[in-house]
Amino acid sequence: MMEPREQTPDQPHRSQPVSFVRRGSRLQGRRREAWDELAEAFLIDVPRVENADTSVAPGFVLDVEAAFGRTAPLVVEVGSGLGEAITHAAELDPDRDYLALEVYRPGLAQTMLRISQKDLTNVRTAQVNAAEAFAGMIPASSVAELWTFFPDPWHKARHHKRRLVKEDYVELAARVIEPGGIFRLATDWSSYAVQMRAVLDASGHFENLHDGERSGAGSPLTQVWQSGVESVVGGAPVREGRDPVSTGNTGVNEGTD
Repeated sequence: MMEPREQTPDQPHRSQPVSFVRRGSRLQGRRREAWDELAEAFLIDVPRVENADTSVAPGFVLDVEAAFGRTAPLVVEVGSGLGEAITHAAELDPDRDYLALEVYRPGLAQTMLRISQKDLTNVRTAQVNAAEAFAGMIPASSVAELWTFFPDPWHKARHHKRRLVKEDYVELAARVIEPGGIFRLATDWSSYAVQMRAVLDASGHFENLHDGERSGAGSPLTQVWQSGVESVVGGAPVREGRDPVSTGNTGVNEGTD
């Protein structure tokens, strides 16, 4: 992060394509018990708009120090899934605080269960849409590291507008990341990797810490394109008389990055 961002008013985001698909939110078994037993300790109570369970009411700003009971560098993960990455990192680095943002209720329940099992005190969770959280809920210039790992690739070209990492998301990320803070991204789809890099390169708020380190034959993009692995999603079998699942939806495939 190269420069500080000013606090901005809350902005509506529902006019934009959503970047996630809501899965079932029903809690069963141990996850239901975890939610009932652990939410008070580990789940941020976010005021909502019209009872929408991933929204953030205008004007709400998270008191980070109160939420964690201390002042420490803050790491935020967008799309924390079942909490494997964030709880592992928090266990290894108890001097930093970690906030998991996720829309999938069972994932949050599992994350809270991991927090409890590891006896962690430096992790909190919130069921929110990241764009709305970054527009107002997360204080400006308060995040030391922002993680966006393996967001939904929306690999069909007509769905690319639904991808999370676009210009508007980068602007919101710049608002919450502190000067000198780190924005970490990961994807396993080459076309999304190209898009992420292009969007961040075009932003005046960030600089690439690894620009040019691996190019040509040493680039992961070159290796993926030459392997042809993306021609079939996940090794899915090709049905008789049909094209592979991802035909026409692979990366730029220029041969050499």
